[in-house]
Amino acid sequence: MSDRPKRVITVAPMPPEKCAYALARYSRSPDSIRQSLDWVRTHDSQKFLESFYFQYGHASIADLGHTVLCFEGMSELAASEIEDEALWDGQAKSSRYQDFSRSGFITPPEFAGDDAVRYRQAGDMLLGAYQQVSEKVFASLCEKLPRPEDMKPDAYKRNIAARAFDVARYLLFWGVPTNVGQVTSIRTLEKQIKRMRVSEYEEVRSLGEEIAAACAEVPDCALDGNASGEPLAPTLARHAEPDEYLTHSWADLKRWADQNLPPATGVEVDRVDLVKPADVSADIVAALLYPVTNRPFRELYEMAAGWNHARRAEVLDVALQSRTKRDDLLRAFRGGPYAFDIIMDIGAYRDLHRHRRCHQFRQSYDGRLGFDTPRAVAEAGASDVYENSMRCGFAAMHSLPAPGSHYLLPFGARSRFLFKMDFAEVEYISRVRSGVKGHFSYRDVAWQMKLKMEQLEPALGRLIEATPPWIDDPLKR
Repeated sequence: MSDRPKRVITVAPMPPEKCAYALARYSRSPDSIRQSLDWVRTHDSQKFLESFYFQYGHASIADLGHTVLCFEGMSELAASEIEDEALWDGQAKSSRYQDFSRSGFITPPEFAGDDAVRYRQAGDMLLGAYQQVSEKVFASLCEKLPRPEDMKPDAYKRNIAARAFDVARYLLFWGVPTNVGQVTSIRTLEKQIKRMRVSEYEEVRSLGEEIAAACAEVPDCALDGNASGEPLAPTLARHAEPDEYLTHSWADLKRWADQNLPPATGVEVDRVDLVKPADVSADIVAALLYPVTNRPFRELYEMAAGWNHARRAEVLDVALQSRTKRDDLLRAFRGGPYAFDIIMDIGAYRDLHRHRRCHQFRQSYDGRLGFDTPRAVAEAGASDVYENSMRCGFAAMHSLPAPGSHYLLPFGARSRFLFKMDFAEVEYISRVRSGVKGHFSYRDVAWQMKLKMEQLEPALGRLIEATPPWIDDPLKR
């Protein structure tokens, strides 16, 4: 046996702030990790974080402690807002393997009285249609795809049901409930809380408050059955103030766009459009304006590229005028060489949203782009119930005030999203998301991403091994 000292030392889970303290001290002293842990057990981690993280701004310290949080009984809309962090790891309840017909739905806290009644009526109608469509599609697929002799009946039924749910999920809507489990660093959790506390949605704001409160308390449960008895992240709980800069910058940019942008050109772009910005400042200006307008990214970029320096500077100054020394630059100042402007259904976005090696932006959930209808709906003889329910759902949504009305937006509704990334992420999404196991909606998006890359960068596009959407294996999962 070797006498060489052990070089890999494992450390058992410990409270996040103590872990951050121990590892920060470990990097700042000659002591071993064991000595650093012994030190931390007898010293106040909260005092250390107050000084070095929150006062001196040593933000990387907060990357050394991680938290595990679970969210139950919130809406799909709130879940998507929870997950909207670049450095985020987690899983949400899948709509592909579970029947949502009896799940009920969340009524937005913005609604009361007649608005709440109309919302619930529309929600009940959509869930009823979801059940009808899933049953019709299940029966149609059983007839169209008989069970292979080498497939067990239970496996066959599960696969067919998953395919049926893939179609029926277009009638689910942002208000249906879900659960989310996440693992994040303290720093990411702080950003998440601050962002959520200024959300346009009351449900999300209240969840931000609940996260902050939970950080000041002893964890509800422990994997080993033995809670430490210490609060989860008490220092963080005291400092995660609402990110007012996000709110002010969005309002300032919206006001500038409404007052200064010329009428929309009406330029039509493909549902998956690829732009490779050559002008960095024009790219940033277009990304700043994208979420506060309903215009394609290509139109905004070409417009900004034609502006003089003073005009672009005006937009940049508007975006930064409410920023303080503690505020990070907005997401629009980050990016990648390739900008994919994608019109896709909400369900596909929920799946592609989890890709974190890119910078994502969205426009308002106003429902103006209509909805998609899967081919299997007509094949199952479910067109009438599907399209009537979609039209009624959209009518109810447009009759209700925003932002609560967004909760009625069906997963089949189209919306516009911007994904900025490098080539490695283009290759990864195109390859992984185009596979036969995937949902047909995002499979088509992934395939179009490959085609766009082949057109723009032939030498790189040929490297992407994506699966065409016409190659399918319906019984494979």
